Amino acid sequence: MTCVHLTLLRSACLFLFILQISGVYGQRVSGSATLNLDDNWEERIFSISQLEFFEDSTNSLTFDEVIQPGFQQLIKIRPSFSKNNFNTAFTYWVKLSIKNFPKSKKKWLIEFYDQSIDHIEAYIPDKEGNYIQKTMGDARPFRDREFFHKNFQVNIDNEGEGISNFYFKINSSQKADIRIAVRSFNRFVYYALNEYFLYGLFYGMIIIIAFYNFLIFLAVREMKYIYYIFYLLSVGLYAMSLDGVGYQYLWPNNPEFNLLVNGIFSFSIVIWAILFSLRFLNTRDKSPVFHYLLLASLGIKSLFFINGLFFDVKYFDISYFDVIPFLLIFISSIYILAKGYKVARFFVMAYGVLFVGAVIKVMANTALIEHSTLVYYSLHLAFLIEMVLLSFALGDRIRIMKEIRDRALKRSLQQYKVNVALKEKVNKELESKVKERTRELEDKNRLLIQYNEQLQEKDEEIKRINSLLDKDNWKLKSSIRESFQARLINKLLSYEEFKKIFPDKSACCRHLEQFKWERGFECRQCGNSKCSHGPKLFSRRCTKCGYIDSVTAGTIFHGVRFPLEKAFYIAYSVISDTKPQTLDQLAGMLDLRKNTVWAFRKKVKKAIDQNGMERPHWQDILMEEDMVKIR
Repeated sequence: MTCVHLTLLRSACLFLFILQISGVYGQRVSGSATLNLDDNWEERIFSISQLEFFEDSTNSLTFDEVIQPGFQQLIKIRPSFSKNNFNTAFTYWVKLSIKNFPKSKKKWLIEFYDQSIDHIEAYIPDKEGNYIQKTMGDARPFRDREFFHKNFQVNIDNEGEGISNFYFKINSSQKADIRIAVRSFNRFVYYALNEYFLYGLFYGMIIIIAFYNFLIFLAVREMKYIYYIFYLLSVGLYAMSLDGVGYQYLWPNNPEFNLLVNGIFSFSIVIWAILFSLRFLNTRDKSPVFHYLLLASLGIKSLFFINGLFFDVKYFDISYFDVIPFLLIFISSIYILAKGYKVARFFVMAYGVLFVGAVIKVMANTALIEHSTLVYYSLHLAFLIEMVLLSFALGDRIRIMKEIRDRALKRSLQQYKVNVALKEKVNKELESKVKERTRELEDKNRLLIQYNEQLQEKDEEIKRINSLLDKDNWKLKSSIRESFQARLINKLLSYEEFKKIFPDKSACCRHLEQFKWERGFECRQCGNSKCSHGPKLFSRRCTKCGYIDSVTAGTIFHGVRFPLEKAFYIAYSVISDTKPQTLDQLAGMLDLRKNTVWAFRKKVKKAIDQNGMERPHWQDILMEEDMVKIR
């Protein structure tokens, strides 16, 4: 157990001790119509069953009607009435008769304990027998209060003799615990200081525990600590909303929040409690049934929350259903502990205490048990003890995990020693085998060197033979090419042989490029002789005027809209000495239309006639008449 855990335990014990000796609720009295002020006592506390009141179901009564003598008989004590009978749709008129004691050395006041009552109209008698109206309730801004205290107080004017009748008109959207205390100022100051000290101790412990767990989270980086921190903060905010301390210090100018905060923070407690429990107990693996039951209870609680938030705030009241999620957490932790998960032992105790506290609070709210100091603060005490025990549980979990880790390290160390011994043995065997294999490899390496020298000699011989073959092959290809060129010039090639010389458009363009510009470039626009490569392949750009000359411009092939290699063959067929081919034959061979073949043959023959050539050669028909003159 760490020093932090010991400090938290001591603080919890101090909280219980101060709560016991402070006597927050003081002395309760039996039902009585009139209270006599007396310096021999400090306070008297009246529950709704001990007070005179009238339940106005019409909500139409006025104060003038209530104080009429004929109406007074309807204002009476109803011993069987409790908070559970309070109807939020009705108006309650409460009468408190006090017999003054002018000789008293004390100042007196009336205090309402339930700080969640929405609207209280207090009608206070003065010396002349008139009534002064004072409005209170958590539906009004906190700054309007006469006493800056979480409860509602009314001063008692104890100067005149006789009986003073105080009337209170009460309306509330939530079930109100109409509990009135008549106490001296000294008792009020003593009680208020002790109560606020207890609150400071309680909320301070929440902050300390939350900060402590945040430091642990920074060390271990486990999300369960974040869930637990949010759970602690939700508990603190929920307790502040119940106590009225939250309204006093956090949202004093927003009284409309008082209708919502109880439901919002209680829902937040359920969310983070279930998420923390799922992670801490590992219910997904340890108990899938309880895992899904907890998620289902969270879903049902979410439906209640949505109804309370958007439809009716009565769903925010603490009811029997609020005990179910904590009951499920408690039962699931017992089940998982019984299966041997030792980490859950403090967790079981923590939620056992919280479950008991929640049950007591629900029973008190439904008037199944009477109020007392311990009953009123039962949920605070349960949360306080639960937080301390959960801190023990988290610390115990770390301790158990550390023990498991240490045992695993010891086993790993022993296994490591065994592995080292085995490794040494294996290394020795490997060293001997390596030496043996090394000798074998050295012998084989020498053989490989010999074979490599032989292969190098063979390789040199093969290279010499290949060079001779390459030379012969080059001569053969040159001979074939020259033969084809000669046959082309002599007009003796077949179509298949012609395609070997001009297989595609690139070959044709390369031939035209060489033929057209082998003697140098001359611009057709400005006559400039210098050029650079144009934007397209096989084109030239004049460096002077920028004119772009394509490779087919000025030739009979310019503007041809079918494959250039086929146009080459049609031109070649015109000057060929072989037997002339018909249009049908050429069209079928070249896969062209007859009109296309006829038109291009006509263009070639026209070029021959214009140049006046009787027996034209292949080169003679490539250029048009103006290009021939230039050449």
